[in-house]
Amino acid sequence: MNLLIDAGNTRIKWALAEAGGDSWLHSGVLPVEQAGELAQFFAGYFSGSGMSSRDIQIWASNVAGAEVARHIRNIGSGCQPRFVVALEAQCGVRNGYANAAQLGSDRWAALIAAWHLVRGECLVVSCGTATTIDALSGHGEFLGGLILPGLELMQRSLCNATAQLQPEQGIYAPFPLNTADALLSGALQASCGAIERQYALLGKACPELGRKAAVPVLLSGGAAASLKSSLNLPIQMMDNPVLQGLLLIAQEAGA
Repeated sequence: MNLLIDAGNTRIKWALAEAGGDSWLHSGVLPVEQAGELAQFFAGYFSGSGMSSRDIQIWASNVAGAEVARHIRNIGSGCQPRFVVALEAQCGVRNGYANAAQLGSDRWAALIAAWHLVRGECLVVSCGTATTIDALSGHGEFLGGLILPGLELMQRSLCNATAQLQPEQGIYAPFPLNTADALLSGALQASCGAIERQYALLGKACPELGRKAAVPVLLSGGAAASLKSSLNLPIQMMDNPVLQGLLLIAQEAGA
């Protein structure tokens, strides 16, 4: 059995899949602040399911820091987690980063999941605490990508740095007439502008795209729905790409 863990900046997502299987048996989410409860949670879960930690292989992507990694290691005494690190090539994807291992494990796993789904050019966009915009060529090559603050982080950082701005819940407006709407609309426009510009640049990097069907933009993350309605691009929603990528990595390793 494979336990897949995606430890992000805000949430820890997990899924349980049979060895060699393509579907999840169970899945869940915990706030990253509750990372210290992981060992107790899974001990109770395994006990209630009639499983032992010795029957489990753990595959983890962790971008939440050393303390969260320590809690993941404490999940079971009989299983040593395998923390995924981006490689030069894996599961059909080639890593174009100058230093392959510096690419975040979450972005790497999501790229692998995207390639498995599309098998062609695509833009892989994750909208969480940060927004990442990564490009894949038609040959499975990671061409590069952007990292920018997510919608909430953009607004919060501006409020924290500006004395007269207070955090309020705004709504999107093309020409906002109050500060709350201006903050949200500015963050949304900035994010959409970055995605649309990368989409245009992907077409220039791969001129053959103009002779093919529209290249998909694979969108995921907590803010994906907010961005989807504002993007005039061929959007394809993708659930839990990091967990999907971890499963593919485990399968390639024979787990």
